[in-house]
Amino acid sequence: MARSDNQLTKRERQIMDILYRLAEASAGDIHSALPDPPTYSTVRKLLSILEEKGLVRHIERDRRYVYLPARPKREARRIALKHLVETFFENSTEGVVAALMDMSAGKLSDEDFTRLTRLIEQKRKERV
Repeated sequence: MARSDNQLTKRERQIMDILYRLAEASAGDIHSALPDPPTYSTVRKLLSILEEKGLVRHIERDRRYVYLPARPKREARRIALKHLVETFFENSTEGVVAALMDMSAGKLSDEDFTRLTRLIEQKRKERV
C-alpha cells in the first residue's frame, strides 16, 4: 500500500526540496544534488513513486525526462502544515502559534512582534 502524500520518506523529502529549489531537474541532476546519494536507479524509482503520489510530474525534453513539482510550493507548504496541525496540535491554531512563539521568543525583534500583531489584526478583520 502506497503512503499518502503527507507521509514522505527522508529521500522523498530531499528530492522534493531539490525540485522546489531548482524548479525542474533530470534524474541525473537530482542524483548529483542528493547528499550521500543512492543509486541512480533508486532515484528514478523514487521519482516514479512521487509521480504516483501526485507530487511530481515530468515532461520529455531532448529525449529525456525532466521532473517538476506538481504543485506550487505555497500549496504544498499549506497541505503539509495542515497535516502537521491536525496530527500534532489537534487542529489548534493557538497551539501551533504558542509552540512557534516558544521556539523563537528570544529571536523575535520588536519589529517581528509588530508585524505579527498586524497580521493577527488583519485576519481578525477578514473573518467578520
